[in-house]
Amino acid sequence: MIKILEVGKVATEDIFARTEPEINVEEIVFDIIESVKKNGDKALFEYTEKFDKAALSSLLVTEQEISEAVEAVEPEFLEIIRKAAVNIRKFHEKQVRNSFIINDESGIVIGQKVIPVDRAGLYVPGGTAAYPSTVLMDSIPAKIAGVKEVVMVTPPSRDGKVNPVILAAAYVAGVDKIFKVGGAQAIAALAYGTESIPKVDKIVGPGNAFVAEAKKQVFGKVSIDMIAGPSEILIVADGASNAAHVAADLLSQAEHDRLASAVLVTDSIDLANAVSSELERQIPLLERADIARASIDNNGKIIVADDLMKAIEISNEIAPEHLELCVDNPFDYLDSIRHAGSIFMGRNCPEALGDYFAGPNHTLPTSGTAKFSSPLSVDDFVKKTQYTYYTKDALARVAEDVAFFARKEGLTAHANSAIIRTKEI
Repeated sequence: MIKILEVGKVATEDIFARTEPEINVEEIVFDIIESVKKNGDKALFEYTEKFDKAALSSLLVTEQEISEAVEAVEPEFLEIIRKAAVNIRKFHEKQVRNSFIINDESGIVIGQKVIPVDRAGLYVPGGTAAYPSTVLMDSIPAKIAGVKEVVMVTPPSRDGKVNPVILAAAYVAGVDKIFKVGGAQAIAALAYGTESIPKVDKIVGPGNAFVAEAKKQVFGKVSIDMIAGPSEILIVADGASNAAHVAADLLSQAEHDRLASAVLVTDSIDLANAVSSELERQIPLLERADIARASIDNNGKIIVADDLMKAIEISNEIAPEHLELCVDNPFDYLDSIRHAGSIFMGRNCPEALGDYFAGPNHTLPTSGTAKFSSPLSVDDFVKKTQYTYYTKDALARVAEDVAFFARKEGLTAHANSAIIRTKEI
């Protein structure tokens, strides 16, 4: 049963405590990465047979396999994927940054170029569930950014095939190449390249502890989006909220993972008790009831605060991945929220809208990192290059200032590089 904690009656550390995964995978992942670096495709085939029980003759998903997958997906779902893709494009197109130029002083031009990375790698999980939504969320911003080649890796099933809904989403999103490989070995292949899989410049996408650790270890060789932890939801709800709705939303994240975190912060002890009862009623009805039960019992909590503003203060301290504001006038509180990955406003906005359909990205900072990081966006697939141009006369006007500054730092060669040109003038 979920814990109910009343502010002022329990220790502060209990309010803000997080359950941290205890698994240590550093050495295992290091060995996998080294093997892929040394043995390339051979290592990938071996790991795929070992971990996924699939004996492959080729890693590349063929055009025929993609066509067959699109045909196999029910037309209604394919149409929903297309609708979701439209919404995701509409939102992310607003994120596009423009290059700029400043030339308001005689003889001086400065500016910044915004340039997409050449090649991006997308990791799409397999295992107990297939996530076509992740394909859309990770690939569409890359395409909007102008990335030349988007490469996707995803583990195959035992028959050596990729789930058709994953391939259908990749087809709709315009992914360029797809490879049948998962786990830390897939991250290593994207980071270093193999005979089949090209080296990428940026790796994005969620995964298990092995994938997260692999991303951490290859960072610096390539860029990554973030180190994602277990999924989280925090709901700020007032006493007028529907307990059944709140419980359902908490469970929408609890069913992801036994380590997932589902938290309600409310100003009403009556709602707290009603939601607790609703959780007990709804959990047995779920297909993934055992996972949801473990998440709620071990990591779930209901925090009862004095008022909604105190509830929002608690939310800001936790900095959740997903934040639901279940109140009548959510925009009245929006400016008070400083730290959250994505905010769902009002009583009719379940977090699942963001997972699949609304348009904002669902690849979000977890474990409190929303205090300093952001959702996946078009920005993740571009870099900036700045440039400077001065004429001789423009340099002459500032050379002494540059040299003075350089000498203050003890760098006389810096100073001379500016002054020597004024002597020529």
